[in-house]
Amino acid sequence: MAFDLEMIKKVYASYPERVAAARKALGKPLTLTEKILYAHLWEGNATQIFERGKSYVDFAPDRVAMQDATAQMALLQFDTTGRKKVAVPSTVHCDHLIVAKTGSKEDLNFAVNESREVYDFLASISNKYGIGFWKPGAGIIHQVVLENYAFPGGMMIGTDSHTVNAGGLGMVAIGVGGADACDVMAGLAWELKFPKLIGVKLTGKLSGWTAPKDVILKVAGILTVKGGTGCIVEYFGEGATAMSCTGKGTICNMGAEIGATTSTFGYDESMSRYLNATGRAEIAILADGIKEHLTADAEVYANPEKYFDQVIEINLSELEPHLNGPFTPDLATPISKMKEEAAKNNWPTKVEVGLIGSCTNSSYEDISRAVSLAKQVKEKGLKTKAEFTITPGSELVRFTIERDGFLDTFAEIGAKVFANACGPCIGMWDRMGAEKQERNTIVHSFNRNFAKRADGNPNTLAFVASPELVTALAIAGDLTFNPLTDTLTNEKGEQVKLDPPTGYELPAKGFSVDDPGYQAPAEDGSGIKVEVSPDSKRLQLLYPFAAWEGADIKGLKLLIKAKGKCTTDHISMAGPWLKFRGHLDNISNNLLIGAVNFYNEKTDNVKNQLTGTYGAVPATQRAYKAAGIGSIVVGDENYGEGSSREHAAMEPRHLGVRAVLVKSFARIHETNLKKQGMLALTFADKADYDKIQEDDSIDINGLTSFAPGKPLELVLNHKDGSKDAITVNHSYNEQQIGWFKSGGALNVIRAEFAKA
Repeated sequence: MAFDLEMIKKVYASYPERVAAARKALGKPLTLTEKILYAHLWEGNATQIFERGKSYVDFAPDRVAMQDATAQMALLQFDTTGRKKVAVPSTVHCDHLIVAKTGSKEDLNFAVNESREVYDFLASISNKYGIGFWKPGAGIIHQVVLENYAFPGGMMIGTDSHTVNAGGLGMVAIGVGGADACDVMAGLAWELKFPKLIGVKLTGKLSGWTAPKDVILKVAGILTVKGGTGCIVEYFGEGATAMSCTGKGTICNMGAEIGATTSTFGYDESMSRYLNATGRAEIAILADGIKEHLTADAEVYANPEKYFDQVIEINLSELEPHLNGPFTPDLATPISKMKEEAAKNNWPTKVEVGLIGSCTNSSYEDISRAVSLAKQVKEKGLKTKAEFTITPGSELVRFTIERDGFLDTFAEIGAKVFANACGPCIGMWDRMGAEKQERNTIVHSFNRNFAKRADGNPNTLAFVASPELVTALAIAGDLTFNPLTDTLTNEKGEQVKLDPPTGYELPAKGFSVDDPGYQAPAEDGSGIKVEVSPDSKRLQLLYPFAAWEGADIKGLKLLIKAKGKCTTDHISMAGPWLKFRGHLDNISNNLLIGAVNFYNEKTDNVKNQLTGTYGAVPATQRAYKAAGIGSIVVGDENYGEGSSREHAAMEPRHLGVRAVLVKSFARIHETNLKKQGMLALTFADKADYDKIQEDDSIDINGLTSFAPGKPLELVLNHKDGSKDAITVNHSYNEQQIGWFKSGGALNVIRAEFAKA
């Protein structure tokens, strides 16, 4: 079934004219990224050149997607705008609130009962505002979007950082906070700083043990977790066109781990095959009609250095399978070097659990290649040494792999199948024994491996690999096992070698499903009432944040000076806290509880300047709020890396934090702070981070003349009576300064609709 076909026809009808206008305005051949961006300008046809990395640009995305954990806050915000219906096609996907514990059926039933209030709210508010609703068990948002909504040359935003997965089908798909989604659903323009462009040329061809996952694991090692910040990565070359559509999706998915705005590939035969296989032949025909506009101009790929800000070349024929980790997705180790690295770093080499699936690697191709290895366990007289789990990405894939006997094969090696949901990938894993906090190693085909991410145990070392390599390491039970060269001892004492994985790009008998789990919205939702109980512990209606008081801000207390990596997981943890994603006050009790305090190297332990005692971060901040005192958070590099969750910006705002000052920001988090009316500031001199003292009271000067490109001054009033004045930078434009002055972007939207 092709969703929103008329919208796609309209987008494609305007493409030739819009691309021609962009080529004329820029006066040069165009990359695919430029074609998509300029074809989606809010103002229509391009008339000017936008400067990469500097120009703020208004865009008109084609659609919005939201997962259930972030949809709650996004739709609570949308409910206050006064709109009767969403302005662009939008969907909600229930994938984050299902705990992986016993098995798919039991875990899904438990989640439906435990989170019934949230699911009922999301279903009803989706019905009211014309939003498609995918029920619990239907699948993970990004897999479902790829199967149903993504289309070549389109632009979409989604309230999850891995929205970028849709780049595998040739989209510019970008993760955002709920306030951005709210803007677009309300019919407003969406603002983005025009990205820089990174070109990745793929030569050669994948074979044997090497998989698409290894491409992005290699790229992550090259660019690091912040090397893609402010950039779109465009893949091209013979290696790209030889790859499956879902393999491309895997690469784009993990582009979030290098901080990239998004990643994408040009339209090719693999995308056409995938569209046809997933019931969207009409879209493939439409795309074929304008295919020259759905990839870069030939001159670009012939001389990429002239058109991209950075070019990376990877020969897939020489690429080796990689394991990335632990604790960061950019610590890249070729499998041939793992024995050496594990010994050097004293990593536990016994693999306790291997986990495959998730939004990153749960395609039919992924599962078929993993099952080719699972079959060899019986054939070669082996026994799987580690626990092994499978998380299907959608009911479409799960039903099809069950029909084709894959789940039976996995069952024969003792594998456990979890529900079609995020599960362990986002910390929704009730892992037996994790509470003991023993040092151990797991391997998975997910995208992130931050400390405590999967099971809540800070001593679990998680390594990221392809589903094929994860399966091999689970069979061997050894992190240092290299399936390309090493043998295993079978039950008879014989030395046997695993054959390289084989699989199928698409199911030979086609995809099949009984109930995909979709609920279409009412044609007219005006009579539907959305109710939230005032006594609810899970949901809470929102109130507008206060506008700026019109003066410089004085006497802010230092809440925390965070040391080292501080991701959105550190600022607003997931896992068991996901149940409070629709209740701002309750979820604010996890504010910064994972951040390391610079002054004592502890988490969730900061000094309360009012009492001189140490305590939890949220309780300390609530004490400041009760006393009518604002505060400031200080952080390190790439602050807010990871998820798009806007709760990491809304929680400090709700509790009275006025500013966040860091060495550098991750893109989405910086935007989220701006949207909520916060001050997102960076050190002009990063060495000034060292001048911040634990008992400081801090003044922010220059706000009465707050202007784009004009630095602000911070005065650090130290406990001993001395002072330091430091310069801080910001990236606010006029519109964003308006958000700050109004108390948040949502207040601006409310005011505009109130006038209408």
